[in-house]
Order: sequence, then C-alpha cells, then structure tokens
Amino acid sequence: MKFGIFDHLDRNNPSPRDYYEARLRIIEAYDKLGFYSYHVAEHHSTPIGMAPSPSVFLSAIAQRTTRLRFGPMIYILPLYHPLRLIEEICMLDQMSGGRLDVGLGRGSSPVEMSFYGSDPASAQKTYAENLEVLLMGLTEKTLDFHGEHYNFDKVPMELEPIQKPHPALWYGVHSPESADRVARQGFNCISLDAPADATLCFDKYREVWQQENGDAELPLLGIARFVVVADTDEAAMVIARRAYLKWHDSFTRLSVAYNKPATHPRPRDFDTVCEVGQGIAGSPETVAKALGVQIAQTGANYVVGQFAFGDLTQQEILASAELFASKVMPALS
Repeated sequence: MKFGIFDHLDRNNPSPRDYYEARLRIIEAYDKLGFYSYHVAEHHSTPIGMAPSPSVFLSAIAQRTTRLRFGPMIYILPLYHPLRLIEEICMLDQMSGGRLDVGLGRGSSPVEMSFYGSDPASAQKTYAENLEVLLMGLTEKTLDFHGEHYNFDKVPMELEPIQKPHPALWYGVHSPESADRVARQGFNCISLDAPADATLCFDKYREVWQQENGDAELPLLGIARFVVVADTDEAAMVIARRAYLKWHDSFTRLSVAYNKPATHPRPRDFDTVCEVGQGIAGSPETVAKALGVQIAQTGANYVVGQFAFGDLTQQEILASAELFASKVMPALS
C-alpha cells in the first residue's frame, strides 16, 4: 500500500507569492513524512486553479524535495502543443532525477476549455492524437507523425526523460469504459468518486489488465479523499466543515457564474462528503478504520489524501498530515 497527495491548489491567501511559498513548505513536509507522490490538478481562471501551468509549479517542487515523486493530475492535453509538452516533461524528469509522474487527460471543465477556444466535443479525439504524439516523442530520437491535427517530419528529439521508456503515466478514471482503455495502455489511475463507483472502475481495470498482462504486477489504483486528522473526531470535523465550505465555493465558482452544470459535482457540505465516502475526518483510529473499509471494498492499492483545501491553515494541514503519516499509514500498511 502506497500513500500520496492530491492538491487542487485552491487559493486561500490574498498574496500569490506568500501562497506559493507556504504550499511549497507543506510539500517539503510531505517529502519528509514519506508520502509516495504529489499530484496537482490543472485548472484555469478559477480559485482552484493556482497552478494553471503545472510544469512551472512542479519545477519548484523538483528543487525543494528529494524523495517525493510528483506530477500533474492531469495535463489537459487538448490545451497543449505536443512538442512543447514533450520538452517540459523531459526537463522535469531530468531536473528531479527521474521522479516525475505524468497524469494525462482531456479536461473536465468545458467552461475552462472554452476560454482557450478548445471545443469540448472534440476533446477526446484531440486527446488521443496528442497522446500518440507524446509517447512517440518521449521514446524516439526523431519524431515522424502525420495525423488530423499534427504533422511532424523528422523532428529531432534533443531531450529525453531519465525514466525509460518514459515516466509513469496516470489517468483520473470516472467510468468503467475509461478504466478499460487505460488498463490496456498500462496507466496508473486515481478515482475521486464514491467507493461504489470507484469499485466498478477498478474491477474493470483488473479484469482487462489480467487479460492483457496475466499475473504481471498491477499498476497503482488509487482512491483520492479529502482527509483531516486531529486528536479527536469532533475537532477534525469542526476543521473540515469550515474549510470545505470555502473549497466548494471555489470549486463551483465558474459553473455558477456561467450557469453551467458542474462536471463531477461534489456535495455542498462535508457531512455529506463523508456519507458518500469522498472525505474522511476524525482521529487517526477513525480515519484508518474508514479508509480500511474503502480499501477492502474497492481493492485500491494506493490512498491519496487531499490534506490542503479551502481555508485550512498551514498549521492545520501539517498537523493533519503528520498524524496521518505517523498513525494512519502504519495501520493500513
């Protein structure tokens, strides 16, 4: 069992400079506490999008940590020129000594994508072509490709990743159909959905993986949850309820402003988040027990905590992460 971090990088400080420095210090703590990997979301023109260029933020993490793996969850492929992204991935993998995890996807917010002139209706097709180009560019010395959107003739690939054939690939799964596809491609995956939905995805993934690879070691199948750990259940819930309201306001800001339904909506209050299994707050014993139940139900081999959200203070985040690392992780390992 491995344990990681998911982060929306949602704004809770009026000074971006101070915000970034505080978050980087928290990530330094994640590194020292022994978490496996840090996954940051990409969003645009929204309070939860303080890392609209994940590569820029991740380059700082490469220099501020020594053991922690890290990467985007996800790069929104339809918004990138594949050559530029190939070069950024290679740079980050080299700068970190081979610690990059690369999450890839088509994007979850039609409003955000519309700001870039990207048509959500064609996002899957664009994603598939970009992915093909990306994998070729990361593994070959010369890029030759001819498709619907891109044509490359003998483009030299001067940069290459340390990890071979390329850094580990990740995907955020929300349906058995996507789980089927990424299992065939060998991606690791993370589900932010309720346990029942995550179970459907992971069951399909394991079924397809075994068909394609037999008894080969399974990639990481992760469940991502809001997590607050405190000395008592009561203290943890007080903190989580307050912070989640701020996070949910930021999360829904664009859908409310543009009168669009939220993609992959979240409950309005933290008590409901806990009821549906997308968040956990409590003492170390309570959190370990709740996560243990979800691990058994879903068959996950990776637990990803969202410890920083809403208006949680740096002190609250660090205290929660430290309790999780010292008491919850050993109980679940």
